[in-house]
Amino acid sequence: MPGGMCKPVYNEDELLPLSGLQHLVFCERQWALIHLEQQWEENRLTAEGRLLHETVHASGSESRGEVRIVRGLSLRCLRLGIAGQADVVEFRGSQPFPVEYKRGKPKSDRCDEIQLCAQALCLEEMLAVSIPAGALFYGTTRRRADVLFDEPLRKRVEELAERMHELYRQRKTPEASYAPRCEQCSLIEVCLPRRQRDASCYLRDRLRQALEETAE
Repeated sequence: MPGGMCKPVYNEDELLPLSGLQHLVFCERQWALIHLEQQWEENRLTAEGRLLHETVHASGSESRGEVRIVRGLSLRCLRLGIAGQADVVEFRGSQPFPVEYKRGKPKSDRCDEIQLCAQALCLEEMLAVSIPAGALFYGTTRRRADVLFDEPLRKRVEELAERMHELYRQRKTPEASYAPRCEQCSLIEVCLPRRQRDASCYLRDRLRQALEETAE
């Protein structure tokens, strides 16, 4: 069923950034640092991604044969409580086909597909249409990867949107927990996950030592 047929849940002033869904998939603490604490640090990866999006949006809209290409289209979904901007939406007649541009290559956690599907759900609500698929264009491979908006992917987007609003209502940043992916995060010097891990290990070792001394 198109998103436009669903009852709104949120007001305009309650909408959260659609881009936050991708941050949430990567790490809930990263999401909170960005969207609750307004922390942001740029590294090479984020700079390249930002420049790519700016270039795409600056290209303007155009028509190629029967396809109308709209860039930088504003989006919102009152049912999920999200708002954002689409890199490109191709219209074949009245049928929209969202295309998101990414600097790297396909990821294993499906965060890019989640972001694209969220854009489709926004378009479905705004235009009262059903959108079965879209595409991701990766700068490394220079190829499009088609994405089918099946029920499991749609459900995952809905779950993440609900979780994002739950965290926003709580207004509490999760504790740091180090993982290898932290090395790719531009906020690693703000988050300091290694320091948190080292402190936790120290306290755990001291507690174990105290218990052993008590047992003796």
